[in-house]
Amino acid sequence: MSWTVYMLRCADGSLYTGITTDLTHRIKAHEDGNGARYTHGRGPFQLVYQELHENRAEASKREMAIKSLSRARKLELIVTCAEF
Repeated sequence: MSWTVYMLRCADGSLYTGITTDLTHRIKAHEDGNGARYTHGRGPFQLVYQELHENRAEASKREMAIKSLSRARKLELIVTCAEF
């Protein structure tokens, strides 16, 4: 089973980073208001970044690394990813 680290742009312009094994289901949960507490009421969402990892430990480490980035660095990551 692979894990996805993903970043959503919320309707208010903020960015949310999370991990999941089923990205489609997780985004739907966010849209339905059943996702993370942070995203409740901040939809609709746009998927702006994703990367795959072999296990939860790797995905969690990467999630924390992304969450520790400044907003500017997160935006750079999104742009860099979009270029490929």
